Order: sequence, then structure tokens, then C-alpha cells
Amino acid sequence: MAYRDDSDLEFLKKCSSEDLDILVSILTTDKDGTARLTEDLTINERFKKYAPDHNKYWDLVAAEVQGFGGNTFATMFRGGKGVLYKEVLTDACDKMNVNYNSNSTVEMIEMNLLMKILTDSMDKMTPEQLQEIVKDLDLKTTNFSKEAVIIALQTAVRLGGFASYQVALIVANAIAKAMVGRGLALAANAGLTRTIGVFAGPIGWALTALWTAIDMAGPAYRVTIPSVVQIAFLRTKQKQL
Repeated sequence: MAYRDDSDLEFLKKCSSEDLDILVSILTTDKDGTARLTEDLTINERFKKYAPDHNKYWDLVAAEVQGFGGNTFATMFRGGKGVLYKEVLTDACDKMNVNYNSNSTVEMIEMNLLMKILTDSMDKMTPEQLQEIVKDLDLKTTNFSKEAVIIALQTAVRLGGFASYQVALIVANAIAKAMVGRGLALAANAGLTRTIGVFAGPIGWALTALWTAIDMAGPAYRVTIPSVVQIAFLRTKQKQL
């Protein structure tokens, strides 16, 4: 699979090999560690030479994301190139019923997706858990209902900065655990670590329910949705550096 120039994926060249590791695992293996039959990355000579130094072939990683976003026949007619990342992202959003404006930036659409996953996972949380989340994320509300917590989260994210990173980290970590059986390599403070733990189970359950709903629509979504989440996290992390 050849990489198609894509301004929304160019930032991956700045990511460390460690940061790219979860994304590569999602693209190449199932949760039990068996190789995906539909991936091209691990048979590439550059991958064989440099793995696991993923940064040396970041463009191949990006190409794999683009390839999973296009169907096989369409990819053949494009000369072995997939679709641009924004199409992969909006397709994932459509499948998950995410409300977004197609004219928005990729960063904004990614955050809409992350917030949808995060807020859906709150359905089964207790008031005590929601109160913990408000405290640990320093949200500006004294109302601990799900609706109030969501509004406080949305307000914090709109203000930008660290709140967006926290949301991306929580969702990406939970999905990494659900998909490849291990979380992100990170150094989080005690409060954020606790909140990551609170969300891990509910996000995992929400993901399982999603797979049940979309399996008949196409197994590629098992790759593209988690991949988009990891890319969204890596983008917010780069902005924090």
C-alpha cells in the first residue's frame, strides 16, 4: 500500500516509535495477537528492517490507515492508494452516529468522536463515579448528573488546552486496552489515573456493543474506529509538547 500525501497525517512523522506502537498493533494484529489477514504493513521490507522503530516508516503506517478506509476494489483503481484521512474519520463518525460539521477541521471532528465515546460510556456510571470524574478533571460544576457533567466537559474542551488532551487520553487508553490488551505508556497524575480507570470498563463495554451492531456492516470498522481514536490522541499529545 502506497502512502497518499495527506496533510492531516503528516504530523505522525514527529511521533516517537513508542507513541506509534499501539496504532501499529491495532493495524496489524487482533486482540489475541494473531496477524490480520488484510494488512500490508508487516510484509513491507522497510518494516521488516526497522521494526519496532515505527518512526522510520511512519508513512507506511499512515498508508495502512488510508488503505483500511477504502474498499479493496476502489484502492486498486487508485493505484494501490487508500483514501485521505478525513474520509476515514468522517466514515467512522457516520458509523457511530457522531454529530459533526463536514466543513470543520479534522481536530474538531476528532474531538466530536472522542466526546461521543466518552459521554456514551457514562450511561452506566453511578453518581459517585461521576462526582469522582468532576473532581479529578477539575470540571466547573456542582451538579453530578450525567447531563451536567457532559456540559462541564464540553465547556472545558471548548476552552482548549489540557482538557482536550485528557479526553483523548482517557478514550485512547480504554480502547487500546480493549483492542490490544494493554494501555498507553504514560505518566499521569493520581487523579487522572483514577479517572482513566473509571472509564476503562464502560468504554470497553460500549465498544463491544458497537462491534455487535456494526459487524455485519464491515469488519474494517474494527480497525478504522480504534485507529482514528489513537491518531486523535497522538495529535492532541503533539500539541501539548
